[in-house]
Amino acid sequence: MEDILDLYHRPYDPDFPLICMDEQPIQLIGETRIPIPATINHPEIIDYEYKRNGTANIFMFTEPLNSWRNATVRITKTKTDWALEIKELLNVYYPNANKVILVCDNYSTHTMGALYATFPPEEASRLLKRLEIHYTPKHGSWLNIAECELSALTRQCLDRRMGDLETLKREVNFWKVNRNTLQKGVDWQFTTADARIKLKRLYPQIKMS
Repeated sequence: MEDILDLYHRPYDPDFPLICMDEQPIQLIGETRIPIPATINHPEIIDYEYKRNGTANIFMFTEPLNSWRNATVRITKTKTDWALEIKELLNVYYPNANKVILVCDNYSTHTMGALYATFPPEEASRLLKRLEIHYTPKHGSWLNIAECELSALTRQCLDRRMGDLETLKREVNFWKVNRNTLQKGVDWQFTTADARIKLKRLYPQIKMS
């Protein structure tokens, strides 16, 4: 926990950008009847019945100190999906950074081995040399700032039915572009000193003789 909190209070460094990453599954839900458009007398009417059209997964990357985020939609959330997202992050969005500092949850897919399982050894090694991973502690995913972005995405974009993958991709991309244009950032205030006071119960009690 303290490792993550200390990272959040480092000064901005474009050569070593701090990126937070998280992911969220979403169910594709289609309509069984055409909704009735809103009029001056009533809001839009949507039938309670729906149909399930499978699931998808949203990968969220955000750089809190630069008010930037990227959200992409994939059908699955495998090691290969994560590895491909990491490659795009390093090669497309941060090609000139010496090393990307990545904060993510300790899932079985978020591993260095995922890169070796996806790419040739030379490519996996090249990517890993530009990546420094810091995992949030177990039951401590609230420390991941990417969760704030996923929360905003859920409230502002995913609060309605989306019945197919292309619609979901289009809406998520529109949200991402708009939020980046507005330069929405995160003002993280919680510090290591705060943690040692407010979360004192989580620290071992050491008695000095």
